[in-house]
Amino acid sequence: MKFSIERAVLVKAVAQAQSVVERRNTIPILSNVLIEAGPDGVSFRATDLDTEVVDRATAMVERPGATTVSAALLNEIARKLPDGALVAIAADPETARLTVQAGRSNFSLATLPREDFPVMASTEYTANFAAPAPLLRRLFDKSKFAISTEETRYYLNGVYLHVAEGEGGPTLRCVATDGHRLARIDAPLPDGAAGMPGVIVPRKTVAELKKLLDDDEIQIAVSVSETKVRFATPTITLTSKVIDGTFPDYTRVIPKGNARKLEVDASDFARAVDRVATVSSERSRAVKLALDEDRLVLSVNAPDAGAADEELAVAYADDPLEIGFNAKYLQEIAQQIDRENAVFLFNGSGDAALIREGGDDSAVYVVMPMRV
Repeated sequence: MKFSIERAVLVKAVAQAQSVVERRNTIPILSNVLIEAGPDGVSFRATDLDTEVVDRATAMVERPGATTVSAALLNEIARKLPDGALVAIAADPETARLTVQAGRSNFSLATLPREDFPVMASTEYTANFAAPAPLLRRLFDKSKFAISTEETRYYLNGVYLHVAEGEGGPTLRCVATDGHRLARIDAPLPDGAAGMPGVIVPRKTVAELKKLLDDDEIQIAVSVSETKVRFATPTITLTSKVIDGTFPDYTRVIPKGNARKLEVDASDFARAVDRVATVSSERSRAVKLALDEDRLVLSVNAPDAGAADEELAVAYADDPLEIGFNAKYLQEIAQQIDRENAVFLFNGSGDAALIREGGDDSAVYVVMPMRV
């Protein structure tokens, strides 16, 4: 195998592949990236057995072939090469070495046979559809903050991607919850997605997917089966196993009858919560919301550290209410809101609050209260 590739192209491709590789591996081959050179260019493939990423790059291929080399090492070398360099990469099967040359720099790296590299088995996907990158980015970006990190409730360690019945008909929906807060985001249903099985996309895959969704102009090919999900652009394919579990019936925790309505500037609210939470103890970070006519007072009382309060002008015309929430949860939800105003719907001080973005029902957040 022998090919030449631009340094910038190599850096991007190897970084994408290397991010999937686990830092600590008991199986040496899983620390490696599989490099395959063919007439159409070069592909870099990495896997942790649950997730696989393939990045295809343009290169001048002199001699087709394939080998595997340490992903972390190749990534470090590529990053440290001079900008604009043309990198010559060649593999010698007899010495089991990969040589990397750029200018006056020469590296000789140990390789492992390509036959040992595990390639994720292809599967028959029951649904295939295309969706614009901004649509998928909004679905996952706005829901992922609520993914649970509690390993015992493994079925909550991802985003539930499924087809649901929304206000205006069928929608593509992402839901995430950790039992304390919930995010439910809807988008128009793409053609071909109607028969898609509901799948729980793991946290790591959601993080990797963000890198595929940077280009607003690109269409993402999505393929879904009961056990796997695949997202593909013209140059990158991300394949992942889905979480083998049943996502709970989230519709039961979304409050229906919350009538007390608070409307507040989302960014002002987030900043005010951040300021008053400065004095709260890290363990609880509870902030109290005291509501009266067109007035909201945010307060924190931490006996060991001090107290703080801040008043905000808001739109509120219902009975007075005092309710407490985890400050971090309020901030994270406020940060998701793209529109100017956040709309809070309350019932009582012991009931979950519903939060929306202005008059938009396609993004709904739920947060459980705390005693303060």
